[in-house]
Amino acid sequence: MIKHAETEGRSIHSMIRKNKILFGGNLLLKIYGSLHCKSGKRMLRKNRVFFFSEAEAIAAGYRPCGHCMREAYKKWKTVI
Repeated sequence: MIKHAETEGRSIHSMIRKNKILFGGNLLLKIYGSLHCKSGKRMLRKNRVFFFSEAEAIAAGYRPCGHCMREAYKKWKTVI
C-alpha cells in the first residue's frame, strides 16, 4: 500500500502509466476501487492510497467500491 500524501505525484503517475498500480483506496473508509472511479477521484489526497493488486487491498482489510466494482461489492456484501 502506498499513501498518496507521502509520495511525489510524479512517482505515482509513473507507476500508474507502467500498470504497476492498479487500484486506489480510501484510507478512512477502507474502500478500494478502479483508478477511473468517479467516487475515488473526489477523495482528498491525504485519504488516498494505492494498491498493486486487488489481493493486496483485500489483505489490508479494504472492501470493493459499490460504484466501480459492483459485482465484487455484491459478492462481498453477501459474505458479510
